[in-house]
Parts: sequence; structure tokens; C-alpha cells
Amino acid sequence: MYPPLERLNLPDAEVYYAPHFFSPIASDLYFQELMQEVNWRQESVQLFGKQVPMPRLTAWYGDKGYSYSGLYNKPQPWLPVLLALKEQVEQASKQPYNSVLLNLYRSGQDSMGWHADDEPELGAQPSIASLSLGGDRRFSFKHRSRKDLKATSITLHHGSLLLMQGATQHHWLHHIPKTKHPVQPRINLTFRLVKG
Repeated sequence: MYPPLERLNLPDAEVYYAPHFFSPIASDLYFQELMQEVNWRQESVQLFGKQVPMPRLTAWYGDKGYSYSGLYNKPQPWLPVLLALKEQVEQASKQPYNSVLLNLYRSGQDSMGWHADDEPELGAQPSIASLSLGGDRRFSFKHRSRKDLKATSITLHHGSLLLMQGATQHHWLHHIPKTKHPVQPRINLTFRLVKG
């Protein structure tokens, strides 16, 4: 049995969180295996007419290709460890997934800017299952249009699962800010269903 996913109090959203989805031992093992087996890359994106390296390492695995920030991700074939994680996340979320984006945050200087996972290939109300392994990082939300709602943050722990679904991507942006505090490397896996 997996620990329950508790709904966060975010208007216009369906966000659920289990801070200890995996045990510390299982989380450590998965982290080490992914560090060694994943084909990590430093991709660049177009920003103000320049090619700028992303402030993190990434990898894309699955059945479908995917484009974001002007970057096309050709799918790499599933690794056994990724299939095992996908199956467990699907059981807990009761959602199917056919692809996963992995991000490796090497230090507090690696980050992710404000964005929503709202690409057309994901459909109108995508389900995004975000699994965190390694160092704790702050994960922030801000509403796209409601100025009465302040940005809010949670800490994503080693072995945690965050599920964003329903109209979340339509109404909210999210990001991982930089931090000057010493943090351990973190691997984030975002499972998604790419359509078409």
C-alpha cells in the first residue's frame, strides 16, 4: 500500500502530495540507480535570440517525443528502473503515463523558471506526476490571474510524490527557485501522457 495523497488547498487546482511516497531506503536506491543509468544531457534553449544552457541536466524517456521551450525531445527507450517507477506512480495516481522528463538539479544554483505544463500534446487537463529523489527543494505556485492569491510554496522531500491534474496547469504556474543554502543533488521525474 502507498501512503495517501493529500489534496493541497489551492483554488482552481487539483494538487495532491505524499511527502513519503517511498521509504528512505528505496528512495536512496532509486536515486543511485538513476544517477548511474540515465543518459543526462545539458540542453540549451533559445532565450532573447541566444542559445542559453539550461540550469540543470535533463533526459526524456518514453513512447512519444515532446517539445517545450523550442526544444524537441526525442524519446529514449524506457530503462527497467523507469518502468518500475512508472508502474508504481500509475497505481498511486490511477492515471496512465507514456513518457517521463527527468531533471537533475546538481546544486542550489540549478533551477526551473515559472511555467505551466500546458503544451497542446498533453491535452486540456493533463495529469503530471512529479517524483522527487535526493535533496529537498522548495516548489512554488502562483496563480496566473488572481492577484488576491499570494504565491505559495511546499518542500519536495526525498521520496515524495506530487500530483497535479484537472485545471491546475490552466490556472497556476510553478517553479523551483535557486537557493544559496547548501542542498544535495536532486532528481525529479515528471511522468506525463503525451497524446497524438
